[in-house]
Amino acid sequence: MITTERLFLREMTTKDFTDLCLILKDDKVMTAYEGAFNDTEVSDWLAKQQRNYRDHGIGLWAVILKENGRFIGQCGLTWQEVEGEHLLEVGYLFNADYWHQGFATEAAIACKKYAFKRLGADKVFSIIRDTNRASQAVALRNQMTPIKTIIKHYRQIDMPHTVYCVEKGGQ
Repeated sequence: MITTERLFLREMTTKDFTDLCLILKDDKVMTAYEGAFNDTEVSDWLAKQQRNYRDHGIGLWAVILKENGRFIGQCGLTWQEVEGEHLLEVGYLFNADYWHQGFATEAAIACKKYAFKRLGADKVFSIIRDTNRASQAVALRNQMTPIKTIIKHYRQIDMPHTVYCVEKGGQ
């Protein structure tokens, strides 16, 4: 679906459940979500991505290392509702074993380019919890700038998030 120098991104299937669990059931990875998911939440997450593929032609895709075929994360495009507006978001979550190697940035940049070139988007966003410095750094390397702060409600907690944006001409 999308290829980069070191990665390819493809739709996730039910065969990816075990690899997805290594990400979504990891407390360290899921800090911004206030903790790890259980099996049901992972299944629901995967089903949601598959509905997004069917209904919108986009979603979070499996990120696969070209060199060995390993599933190392997920990155893609999803529609997010923010203050009554539908925003096209580049989102990403990676297995902690693959952090700090540039994979999230490489995949996020590829998704941004896909949104502009293939989907005709004028703007792309990333919505990141205020405490998630690593994801904020990826957004900045993706040439995004913070435009506002919002509050998301998840697991009965109010969580400040920064909305980052890049316009097509600013890429």
